[in-house]
Amino acid sequence: MGIQITPSLLNADFANLSAEAARIPSADWLHMDVMDNHFVPNLTLGAPVIEALSKAADQPIDAHLMIADPDRWAPAFAEAGAGSITFHVEAAAAPVRLAREIRGQGARASMALKPATPIEPYADLLPELDMVLIMTVEPGFGGQKFLDLCLPKIRRTRALLDQVGGDVWLQVDGGVSVETIERCAEAGADTFVAGSAVFGADDPGAMVETLRDLAVSACGH
Repeated sequence: MGIQITPSLLNADFANLSAEAARIPSADWLHMDVMDNHFVPNLTLGAPVIEALSKAADQPIDAHLMIADPDRWAPAFAEAGAGSITFHVEAAAAPVRLAREIRGQGARASMALKPATPIEPYADLLPELDMVLIMTVEPGFGGQKFLDLCLPKIRRTRALLDQVGGDVWLQVDGGVSVETIERCAEAGADTFVAGSAVFGADDPGAMVETLRDLAVSACGH
């Protein structure tokens, strides 16, 4: 698996998400941030919006659940058509069971960690996952500044994933831009969420390609 760019629709025009998806035809996934105003201090969209967009867009949906009690709610997002579902390990009561349930419904299972959450306590969970998401800002709002202090954790996560083997993707989300994506790729990330960098650009589609090229050159893939 090579480099993947997954633009965040948190920074897109919510009134016309299908048209926004069409502006980024080369995006590998559409990253959709689900926030419940409990786990994070913001409220966004839910399963019905994901279901509607999954039928209208060409790209698969990457649903990032920044919600309390994902054990209860995550399976509904698989039913809604999300191809990848990310839950926060800080909020999950039974992460192994949840990952298996998500996979059992045909979606990819992903575990997210907030900036201060270490990866090491969850090393044994990695074989149950299809992706690990390292947050490089505090979750809850788009447009935040990239936290360089997360780079060592990206490296440590890559080392653990290499030990486990298999094809577990390593995603980063938060402040990813032309200024920061190379550092993330050098540290071992291969899947990149970019919101304001893409939809704040004059040509979002061209920006997806620019970010991909920078990441590929940085990691040598």
